[in-house]
Amino acid sequence: MKKLIALSFALLLFVSCSIDDDGANYSFEILSVESVDIPDEFTLGEVYPITVSYFRPSTCHSFKEFYYFKENNIRTVAPINYVFENNSCETLTNELVEATFNFIVTSNGSYIFKFWQGEDNNGEDQYLTIEVPVTN
Repeated sequence: MKKLIALSFALLLFVSCSIDDDGANYSFEILSVESVDIPDEFTLGEVYPITVSYFRPSTCHSFKEFYYFKENNIRTVAPINYVFENNSCETLTNELVEATFNFIVTSNGSYIFKFWQGEDNNGEDQYLTIEVPVTN
């Protein structure tokens, strides 16, 4: 009986799998930041929009979300894009796009933002680093 149930379950799994995938094929790509619109100072307890500008490489790139890593008062940020696998993609040369996130100020002192700008010739990450003080 157990063998019959296991065989039935395996057959059901095999039949329910489809080789034809009609869904969109895509991957993710972290893109380098070109510039940032960020306040010169924060007030504790307030919420601030931070706008990041980056170049969109092709018509198959579409904003998904931000890579956002926090460690104490340091925030590392980079835009993540979907890259749709499509033969009709067009390469773009100067399409600067913007994406915004809201930042909630929860502590005193200063925040250090590190916006990823790609890698240098040695493979080392490069950042646009901005320190923003918090006032009362």
